[in-house]
Amino acid sequence: MSETVKKHPLNATGKFYVDYGICLDHECCVDEAPNNFKMDGETWGAYIFKQPETSEEAQCRRAMECCPVEAILDDGNE
Repeated sequence: MSETVKKHPLNATGKFYVDYGICLDHECCVDEAPNNFKMDGETWGAYIFKQPETSEEAQCRRAMECCPVEAILDDGNE
C-alpha cells in the first residue's frame, strides 16, 4: 500500500475507497462488484460509486482481494 493515500475524488463516502494513486485500471473490482465500482475515464482508475449494502459487502471484499496492486481499501468506518 502506498504511504500517501490518494482517495479517488468520486469515491462515495463510506468505509471502502479506491486509492487512485496506485490503481492500474485492471477492472477486476468492476467484475467482482459491478453494483459498487465504476471506471473513471479521466484518471484511468476505478472508484466506488456506491458503498455496499449488507448483501454487497462480500462482493466488495472479493474486489479487494482480486486487486493486484491493493488499491481498494477499507478504513473500517461506516
